[in-house]
Amino acid sequence: MKIKVDRGRCTGIGICESVAPDYFEVGDDGGLVLLREHIDDSQRAEVEDAVRACPALALSIVED
Repeated sequence: MKIKVDRGRCTGIGICESVAPDYFEVGDDGGLVLLREHIDDSQRAEVEDAVRACPALALSIVED
């Protein structure tokens, strides 16, 4: 499983970063930096929470 970011929808609010900081970071320019694309099974619930929390619906989880 991996994370997919729709950069056209992302607004850089940073909720994903606060929920799953090992995977997401908002850069100085306001753009989302994906720190890790592939999801570790032990952190899957955390990443799923971050995806659900995105108000712009810019994040999703897809099969490799």
